[in-house]
Amino acid sequence: MDAMFLHRATRRYLIDRFDALSRRYAERDHDVTGPEAKRIHPRYNLVADILEQVERLDPDDLPDTESLAEVLLTAAEVEQPSDSLAGDDIEVQAVLDERERYRSAVRTLPSRPDVQAAPLGYRRVLTADESAAWRIAMQRRWGVENGAWHPMLAGPVPPGVLVLTDAAVWRTDGVEVVRRVVRELGCQRVVELREYGADYLLDVEMFSPQYTGAEGLWTGLQDDWIAYASHEGTVAFGGSLAGAIATNWPDLDRWRWRGWNDPV
Repeated sequence: MDAMFLHRATRRYLIDRFDALSRRYAERDHDVTGPEAKRIHPRYNLVADILEQVERLDPDDLPDTESLAEVLLTAAEVEQPSDSLAGDDIEVQAVLDERERYRSAVRTLPSRPDVQAAPLGYRRVLTADESAAWRIAMQRRWGVENGAWHPMLAGPVPPGVLVLTDAAVWRTDGVEVVRRVVRELGCQRVVELREYGADYLLDVEMFSPQYTGAEGLWTGLQDDWIAYASHEGTVAFGGSLAGAIATNWPDLDRWRWRGWNDPV
């Protein structure tokens, strides 16, 4: 198994494991302090944190397979709240078990020719310097203020900015429409900056301009367009993307944001 396949297979394992744990958590009894919640919640937090560590590696510039395996195993040691001496016994054990489950997966992947790693788009966590540089660039180019953009800025929304309700990208095929337009603009990779958590460079296929509990800003490598998803139920587009979306979205008027009195 070469390094690229091992990295992709590890990412796929973590993504699938997170999805499975999330479903289990959603289906459980709603008691967030009960034993079942304590067994699941720290597990999917750990899996998400390990995935972030794994995606700090650049899929286009990986070390050799042996070195990569060591880095992947080290990712299991990412610190968790339950690592403190005051951690709940159930949560501590859940984290220990999940760490070992991940390590076992990484160790066995190279010796399993039957493993099929479904294709995954490029996604890499930006370094702190990269994140800072992109935030400065978007502030200068688009007037982003403290991670916020239109319609969350003071004053009227400029004419060239297209603001939709977030239902446009949650209840329809809006995400696919946006991705298609971005590709047609010649953009293959997108910068994603979040209100908190990791920032990413990712393939268009992994680009989703949606609010996830953290506001998001997106732009292309040429910084010729911008997208912004806010906590107020809006998603806004500017630059070349705004005009292209308006041209390619047949029922766009249905999803336009009408102002703060518009129900979203």
